[in-house]
Amino acid sequence: MDRLVLMALAATLGTWFVTALGAATVVFFRYPNQKALNLMLGFASGVMIAASFWSLLQPAIERAEAAQRLPAYLVATSGFLLGAGFMWASDKAVTFARRAAGGAQKDPDGRLGRVIMLVLSITLHNIPEGLAVGVAFGALQNGFTAETLMGAVTIAVGIGLQNFPEGAAVSVPLRREGYSRGRSFFIGQASGMVEPAAGVVGALLVVTVEAVLPYALSFAAGAMILVAVHELIPECQRNQAAQPYFATMGIVAGFAVMMLLDVMLG
Repeated sequence: MDRLVLMALAATLGTWFVTALGAATVVFFRYPNQKALNLMLGFASGVMIAASFWSLLQPAIERAEAAQRLPAYLVATSGFLLGAGFMWASDKAVTFARRAAGGAQKDPDGRLGRVIMLVLSITLHNIPEGLAVGVAFGALQNGFTAETLMGAVTIAVGIGLQNFPEGAAVSVPLRREGYSRGRSFFIGQASGMVEPAAGVVGALLVVTVEAVLPYALSFAAGAMILVAVHELIPECQRNQAAQPYFATMGIVAGFAVMMLLDVMLG
């Protein structure tokens, strides 16, 4: 048990480190290459969508069928919707809190408000991402093999990949608003610091309460799908008119790589 929790902690520290690397781009570039960011966001979207099924939903269905407490379709669907609903509610809560604090009056042009929302939204959605990694490693207690370990690792790698542009997406707008490079980097990397804590919680939850595993896996899948579809894909398609298929090929490539790893090793 302790080994799996430590592995989840190490993996989520790695995903946080990639966030810090992305935030560090502000130290070298005021305006990072948007084409490269779009490709990376697209690739990360494809990885997350594929991981949501092969590494999360499919194992959730299999474990629910083995437990035979409730129909597997009910377990997977309810967990998936709860995960997506959690992300939606988190976004609405942040929007409501900003309006209640009078953000519109203090920020008439909306620039600072957009930056605050960006930081909060990325920080919030890093929580279920950390949980997804923790759940994946906690699930190894039911069968620690090279294939299951690779599945957990690929989830961590996929989340880490999409954390790089997220770190830059926080630090660069802050720099544009006049923050120093050091402060922009600090806030950008801090948005990923919730992932190690969430990863440990996810792993502990799974290894101590085995019955919650199918729900936790499908919950993480729902959260990842919502983030990919609502945030990452629209963001990577901003220059679609100039480059119609560039980011789309990134999505296809990310999905194909994740599918290849999971099917070949699983």
